[in-house]
Amino acid sequence: MRFDRRWLLRGSLGCAGLAMAPSVAARSAKRDWAALGEAVKAEMAWAFDQYREHAWGKDEIKPVSGTTSSFPLKNAHLGLSLIEALDTLWLMGLDDRFQAGVDWVKASLDFDVDGEISVFETTIRILGGLLSAHLACGDSVLLAKAKDLADRMLPAFDTPTGLPWRYVNLRTGAVRDPLTNPAEAGTLLSEWGTLSRLTGDRRYHDLARAPLTTLFEKRSKIDLVPVKINALTGQWADRRATVGSYADSYYEYLWDAWALFGDAECKAMYDVLTGGIVRHQLVWTHGGAWIADVDFETGEILTGEQDELSAFYGGLLAQGGMPATGAALVESWAKVQDRYGVLPEAYDYQTGQPLQKTNALRPELADAAFNLWLLDRDERWREVCAVHFENMLAANKAQYGYTDLADVTTNPKRQADHCPGYWWSEQMKYYWLIFADCPRFDYRSNVLTTEGNVLKGFVRG
Repeated sequence: MRFDRRWLLRGSLGCAGLAMAPSVAARSAKRDWAALGEAVKAEMAWAFDQYREHAWGKDEIKPVSGTTSSFPLKNAHLGLSLIEALDTLWLMGLDDRFQAGVDWVKASLDFDVDGEISVFETTIRILGGLLSAHLACGDSVLLAKAKDLADRMLPAFDTPTGLPWRYVNLRTGAVRDPLTNPAEAGTLLSEWGTLSRLTGDRRYHDLARAPLTTLFEKRSKIDLVPVKINALTGQWADRRATVGSYADSYYEYLWDAWALFGDAECKAMYDVLTGGIVRHQLVWTHGGAWIADVDFETGEILTGEQDELSAFYGGLLAQGGMPATGAALVESWAKVQDRYGVLPEAYDYQTGQPLQKTNALRPELADAAFNLWLLDRDERWREVCAVHFENMLAANKAQYGYTDLADVTTNPKRQADHCPGYWWSEQMKYYWLIFADCPRFDYRSNVLTTEGNVLKGFVRG
């Protein structure tokens, strides 16, 4: 990746003063990281026991009321939270709970349901969860379940462009909604490619890889892609380029294709698109570094709004060879965390105000800090995660588990009543791995999906 001197200079100036503040250094020096890791493990065990008592086999628990909700199906359950929790439980050594989950999957999980699911959400959450659990314990039934699920989603790829339909019926194969986006169309290869590797059937890899190239080839002359595209015509249906919602994980999966499969072409595509993002979307302000939403053909900044999902991007930049800029982005989000305790769903870097005061129990800042820490072992990233965890304990814990928030600006923060499936797979895993010295994880060579599922890096005894 090549950048002109102007951008390199701006980057170096913007990163000046990013050394860990003395107060942060002092706090980190006093931390008992192993004890903090054990606290994370205890909270995971407690929450899983609540789920097991009040919502066993259901998709998601509502931690305030103790009731349940279904996702990705509207009127049936697939044990989403249970499946997403499996590899986190295994890494933590909570083996009895892990085995209870595996036993439920083997005895009760059935995908022969006349219902419509999101190809993207089901891939990253359920397919990825089954594959990571199989890689953790080696149980062949988990792999068979994963293959059955993927086979039921195959009709979604029957389009002229190779970009999949967004929805498919698990029983009938009926498809719906061709108006997709880079994140949904381009965030499949890690899971589907792993399924190919484990089954020897190349189809899964090839179908999931094709959208990565299609999206790249349709980039603008300044190497940006916008957020909506028609899977039947291949025509863009929007002009906004972002690293937040509707685009975020596409960039992750280009990099992960290199890290997981050694796909040099995907790495080259990642480099080109990252170059476009850094040239046209990276903004330095007195409050730090941000990635602005811009017009994908002109580079004109459209808004100062930052989707909380974009907080992951600093970690990805660091993985891809830009650690200083990645660190600056994470530091910017950490300042917002320090201000509100828990990040708002949307924030305007131009005004310094939240645009959406809710929080969906998000893991992105912890994800980014964890990825930076894997690269440089700087204690400031552990401290970011420690604050993230402690603030979650204070604000999000309810009677039956951990819930999202209706308002992060109130004191105390106002709770909603929903625990998303990714909570079990993402931040609880990031906290554990960054605080504890986990003997079941290879800290030097690993790949986690956008949902936090480990597809490379398990250490089995």
